[in-house]
Amino acid sequence: MNNKASNINNQETVISIKDLKKSFGSLTVLNGVNIEIFKGENLAVLGRSGTGKSVLIKIISGLLKPDSGVVKVFGEEVDKLDPKALRELRLKIGFSFQNSALYDSMTVRENLAFPLTRNKRELNKNEVNRAIEEVLNEVGLPQTINQMPSELSGGQRKRIGIARTLIMKPEIMLYDEPTSGLDPITSIEINNLIIKVQKQYNTSSIIITHDLTCAKNTADRVAILMEGEFLTTGSFNEVFSSQDSSVKTFYDYNFINDK
Repeated sequence: MNNKASNINNQETVISIKDLKKSFGSLTVLNGVNIEIFKGENLAVLGRSGTGKSVLIKIISGLLKPDSGVVKVFGEEVDKLDPKALRELRLKIGFSFQNSALYDSMTVRENLAFPLTRNKRELNKNEVNRAIEEVLNEVGLPQTINQMPSELSGGQRKRIGIARTLIMKPEIMLYDEPTSGLDPITSIEINNLIIKVQKQYNTSSIIITHDLTCAKNTADRVAILMEGEFLTTGSFNEVFSSQDSSVKTFYDYNFINDK
């Protein structure tokens, strides 16, 4: 792996998942998922489309309920929280959506201000503006502050989406296909931003992806989700040195730049 996180605490579990199961009608999506994510760690969850990767992070954030099993975030069992406690937990979780989820009718400034004015009403206008300018500098896009989402490139929209999440200073980041639809150069920029966020904000992250280059460059540990459960976990090199035919097929499906 190219990045080495400096502050992983293997003694502090921030997300714990035990025997998680989720079905939609007769379709079983998750069938006994078990994993722990540690403080300061980037975990990449790999799998082809339709394997339940996005369902997993929606359950972690309380957007979906599990059929069975236990999902704990900061020691709290997510599906047992009342609405107020769940809202408070979500303020600690940043969700970077695949499509960036920006409001098309709002400028970049207004998009970034929205979560602050909604959740931190004690902040005055100057404090909100300062936070917006700070986070735009962090993602390298201060010049876009008054632009509309339609004026941004795909990579810029991804960065602004991440900025809108970072403005709340989350402790956990959930990235849903962060490099999907991007050209190779822009993908590298997003990968570098994910690493920067991890180190600068000391976040713990789950990176949902089928892009092995993204996983190799951003993750401290990878886990392959197949047929509803994790086939294997470990460092990128540990996982892909396996002779398991399923792992090798998934590797061959992707292009890896080893330079």
